Amino acid sequence: MTETEKNELFEKYNDRTHVYGRIACIVTLILLIGAPFVMGLYLGAMPSMPAFGKAFLAVGIVWFVSCIAEYLVYTPMLGAGGSYLAFMTGNLINMKIPCAVNARDIVGAKTGTPENEIISTLSIATASLVTVVVLALGVALLIPLQPILQDPALQPAFENVVPALFGAMAYKYFRNNMKIAVIPLTVMSLLFIFVPSLTSSTSFMILPSGAIAIGIAYLMYRKRYKVVANED
Repeated sequence: MTETEKNELFEKYNDRTHVYGRIACIVTLILLIGAPFVMGLYLGAMPSMPAFGKAFLAVGIVWFVSCIAEYLVYTPMLGAGGSYLAFMTGNLINMKIPCAVNARDIVGAKTGTPENEIISTLSIATASLVTVVVLALGVALLIPLQPILQDPALQPAFENVVPALFGAMAYKYFRNNMKIAVIPLTVMSLLFIFVPSLTSSTSFMILPSGAIAIGIAYLMYRKRYKVVANED
């Protein structure tokens, strides 16, 4: 298959992905919003709509910035298919992103390539199916496992699973890009130390830390470009 045929095939694949992805997003949105209202109508427990609107706006404004930040940061990493699946099934930070990044590294795919698009979609689909199976088993075994899950000796471990996961993953990328990572890492670490309340708003902090990293990468690129231009 020639490169032109490959690109044409990938464009057709991407077009179909967007069609199915948009349909699935619309259906998911209707179900998410409609289910509470259907239950409220059926049970005769509909909330006051003005109160609902005020509460929705209060929460929506808080998460609006975070949603934009996650979209801008994660979509280039996941591609179209992976993004549709990840944003519909959720749990991006804890599972979908690590799974996609690990799968991409295993096969050696690069961000923005058709290979990365396919690998991200397959890895996130697999992670979603595994999540459903594990959650189903967890619900079925909830009562037998309750004494173990509520054991006070295990609570510190459960509270540190996410930091341990991302600390191990982050080191790999920090090591490969220390010049880019050191300043955002230092700034965010100091910020969280001196303003502990920000630890509950880590999603919001993606935006400034990502902006710092992008700015540093851009300056490094400009500097390297000027050096190459002067050599020529």
